[in-house]
Amino acid sequence: MTKYIFILLALTAIDCSSPGRETSRVGQLPYYNEATFTPKWFASSKEVPEDFHQIPSFSLINQLGDTLTQKDVDGKIFVTDFFFTTCPGICPKMTSNMLMVQKAFLEDEAIIILSHSVTPGYDSVAILRDYADMKGVVDGKWHLLTGDRNEIYDLGRNQYFVEEDLGLEKEPEDFIHTENFILIDHERRIRGIYNGLNKAAINQLIADIKTLKNSNSL
Repeated sequence: MTKYIFILLALTAIDCSSPGRETSRVGQLPYYNEATFTPKWFASSKEVPEDFHQIPSFSLINQLGDTLTQKDVDGKIFVTDFFFTTCPGICPKMTSNMLMVQKAFLEDEAIIILSHSVTPGYDSVAILRDYADMKGVVDGKWHLLTGDRNEIYDLGRNQYFVEEDLGLEKEPEDFIHTENFILIDHERRIRGIYNGLNKAAINQLIADIKTLKNSNSL
């Protein structure tokens, strides 16, 4: 986690005296294509190689019982994380901070949130519906997702790279438990990683979404 915070601070130069920052200190956000989150810089999306990492096709179910696929996120900017409804530790704080993102872009249909349950065997549509109502999740803006466990875990570990314990061999039954929020652009490419427990990082995420939306890469 330390290296992620270092990368974020180095790239965006957060000014702690200005927690309500509206934009990033950079005009373009970097791209990321592997688990070390080494930034890759391109002047525009046209310069990104065709084989550069993208979030692949998926099919999951949200709190409304609707199927959500990659077609529903194409052309949108989205923030993603991994949680479970019975989590007594980091998840309530993550959810509280994600509410800040929801509030900032509530009226912007180009920005959505995807939260994946890492206990999909328990987190049924009905459980997610109750959780959404309890936490203030707005349907259509914020999707709480359940579905096939293998698909969710493959997305988390091998596509979003959300875990920080790099180099450790993972078994299929090993649990995903991470506070990381990942920013994905309109072409399903990774553009940032943020500590979902840290309000300064959330403010920076909000600023980076605005920068991404306004950048000439869109």
